[in-house]
Amino acid sequence: MIVEVLILLLTFLLVYLFSLHRRIQQYFDEQGVKYLPGIPIFGNAFKSIFLLDHFVRDIDVVYKAFPNDRYVGYIEGITPIILVRDPELIKTITVKDFEHFVDRKPLLDEETEPLVGSNLFLMKGEKWHDMRTTLSPAFTSSKIKKMMPFMTKISANIIEYLRDHTNEEIDVEDVMRRYTNDVIAASAFGLEVNSLKDKNNEFYRTGQKMLALNSFQRFKFVVSTMFPNVCKKLGVRIFPEEKTRFFKNLVTSTMDYREKNKVEKPDMIQLLMEAYKGTLKDEEDEISSQAVGGFKPKSKQRQWTKDELAGQVFVFFLAGFDASATLLAFCVHELALNPDVQEKLYQEIKEFKEENGVLTYENMSKLKYLECVLSETSRKWTPINLDRVCTKYYKLPPPREGAKPVKVRPGDVIYNVVNSIQMDPAHHPHPEKFDPSRFSDENKHKIKPFTFMPFGKGPRICIGARFALLEVKTLLYNFVLNFKINKCEKTVDPIKLVPHEFNICIKGGSWVKLERRT
Repeated sequence: MIVEVLILLLTFLLVYLFSLHRRIQQYFDEQGVKYLPGIPIFGNAFKSIFLLDHFVRDIDVVYKAFPNDRYVGYIEGITPIILVRDPELIKTITVKDFEHFVDRKPLLDEETEPLVGSNLFLMKGEKWHDMRTTLSPAFTSSKIKKMMPFMTKISANIIEYLRDHTNEEIDVEDVMRRYTNDVIAASAFGLEVNSLKDKNNEFYRTGQKMLALNSFQRFKFVVSTMFPNVCKKLGVRIFPEEKTRFFKNLVTSTMDYREKNKVEKPDMIQLLMEAYKGTLKDEEDEISSQAVGGFKPKSKQRQWTKDELAGQVFVFFLAGFDASATLLAFCVHELALNPDVQEKLYQEIKEFKEENGVLTYENMSKLKYLECVLSETSRKWTPINLDRVCTKYYKLPPPREGAKPVKVRPGDVIYNVVNSIQMDPAHHPHPEKFDPSRFSDENKHKIKPFTFMPFGKGPRICIGARFALLEVKTLLYNFVLNFKINKCEKTVDPIKLVPHEFNICIKGGSWVKLERRT
């Protein structure tokens, strides 16, 4: 009897999911939006869900299928999504008509995942605006500049370690993760950690476990994106409570200790303490006097709890730990594959060193080619989409000539494509070639607006972009100054991605050999 009931329920569920898939196709048909049928239940995301390919490839297949349309339909599981291909329309959605698309796609529930789900990246509406207003002064150049000494010291630790490991096969990704881990520990939490000497320190180990989802966590993540309301009612958690508690307690206990003992340090905890007290100001007045996110700052600011502020440090850790390390790993790998680019970068850094001596926040802007190299790395390897959720009824222009406008309802999801646009030969000729000269002063005017957006665009642009670039440039400068980066037997050429739903890393790892420069 029980078996029969289970078979009946399973049959009902499958019929329901198949009907949902057909309903999505009918929705696109009625709107006049072109799409690829996909596979029932999984849609166009089948390969990335089952780790057969990276999600950017799933999206790219749909992007390339209809080259003359401004936007197309993408089926993500049982969710219909508008995939925007046109840079002008992306500008309209993310900037001009931002008030219609304030929110991001919900990924984690704030009640179920209070630390992870209550950060600036996932916040909605007025709460997002208020938090952005609160945190913006913490990310101005005057504040970020004070964190550069941490980066310089930790960069020196990395160089010292690597000097003893030249002519060996080096796992670049592991080294870069340890660098960004130590930078975040210092600049966010005021902790002195050396993850190359103490390879198994709790800070690094916890971060690794947070990012390395096991099969069951991945399954729960996929299910929660497909059935968010059901998972919310069931209290489904993706991140173990003991891991999130580690960061929460670290933030709140540090804040309590400093407040009690009147300790001040130039790090993120200090800035959050000022935000908690309502005293966080930007002496440069770069952002605090301006409208944030298309809204003017309120005369009376929202009061935040320590737990809410702890959530902001947590996402700062995740972004700094993973995204910055990934950019560094891909950049070093590309330099190994492109020795001509590496030599040109070395010559610039060598001349800079001879003329300026010490690298500082003020003179870093002179390294023009370094900027070009990082921009080109970001162009080729940016695994994001500027997802937006419609918050007010909106009418998109026709997807193609002769078609009708498409009505977008509150709750509908839009993906403003990034990777596919940045790898589209219509916008960037010979996109597979690693060519930093695209971003030189002589050529960068040729880049069309909104065809290069690794940190996003509009009011929801990444608030930590300035910090991330400073962190990356500091290490890369010292890395290239001290070592020649060579290919080894394990160096993957060409680069292929590990199949994944969201983050990005090189299949087979990022391995190189380093040679000391004389």
